[in-house]
Amino acid sequence: MKTEALGETKVARKVVFHRVAENLYRLETSGGYYALVKRGDKQFRRSLKTKDRKLAERRLKEYRDQVLNLRVTEDARLSFADVAKRWMAVTAHTLKPSSALRREQCIKTLAPYFAGVSIRNIQRQHCERWLTERAPTVAAMTMNRELELMRAVFAYAVKLGLMLKNPAADIERRRVTQAKIQIPTREQFRKLVAAIRESDGRENSRRKAKPGADLVELLAYSGCRLAEATSLKWQDVDFENGVFTVTGGEGGTKNHERRIVPMTSALRILLEQFRNNPLTHPQDFISQIHSAKKCLATACRRLAYPLFTHHDFRHFFATTCIEAGVDIPTVSRWLGHKDGGALAMRVYGHLRQEHSLAAVQKVNF
Repeated sequence: MKTEALGETKVARKVVFHRVAENLYRLETSGGYYALVKRGDKQFRRSLKTKDRKLAERRLKEYRDQVLNLRVTEDARLSFADVAKRWMAVTAHTLKPSSALRREQCIKTLAPYFAGVSIRNIQRQHCERWLTERAPTVAAMTMNRELELMRAVFAYAVKLGLMLKNPAADIERRRVTQAKIQIPTREQFRKLVAAIRESDGRENSRRKAKPGADLVELLAYSGCRLAEATSLKWQDVDFENGVFTVTGGEGGTKNHERRIVPMTSALRILLEQFRNNPLTHPQDFISQIHSAKKCLATACRRLAYPLFTHHDFRHFFATTCIEAGVDIPTVSRWLGHKDGGALAMRVYGHLRQEHSLAAVQKVNF
């Protein structure tokens, strides 16, 4: 049909491709190169986004390898959720139960964004729908966690030959702003422990509060995470060599590796006080409780302090060590970090204000 526009007649142009080599075609009008590859009874065509023959040939090889990796199987019709569950099944053995549960929750959240689309037909626009609808409503860390899971599932599908490429590979992570950590001063720490031990002053209350104060001191003097500290047993302590072994108990440590840490003098004194109990057995746990949250919160309110958490005493340990002159890579190893100190440098690069003010007095021009 003819249409008039500005006194001229518009005629639809025929799109013409010229075959220049096996699987390689050139568009007559623009001179751009296209790939056309057959796999089974299907054809896959893609613009190679170049007019340069040599570059087109290199990109064609990459695209052809992707297409030939595809499996002609009914599995290509599986949904994102189905493939994600299969991926979970083959990776769950590497995870702690809490990590597996978090991944399963991410899969439930992501699945609706790919509902009704087979894994092979998922494109970048489906991922962008998640990006525009979901990402603005959640914290950066949550968004990045979902993005990493999405990428991992698609990478697994590519490896199985269920899709050509990972459609989420180029989506950028959101920048996570380092939250300001609150670290008790030495004076605050001493007063907190004393306040917990004193409780309301009654003998019975002090006896009940003692395990809570012991756990807070154990966290502060060892640098352990809460689960690591509460899983320590007497058999993990080597008084002769002045070290203790962090195993993480049945769940293991965060990075699934044991570590041997030297005892600080404060930790040795604390453990020797605990060991005075003649009924202590090597298989016994050092801490009698799994949480000091309640007594810690009560002491913080009573002293009008910020609401310190168990993890804040891990920070207290790290900053105290660094302020004492221990280098950050060494402290990082004691904490169980595997990055050579990069995380510790980001977190503890700016030490407590009183130490900073004291240190600047040593600078002499």
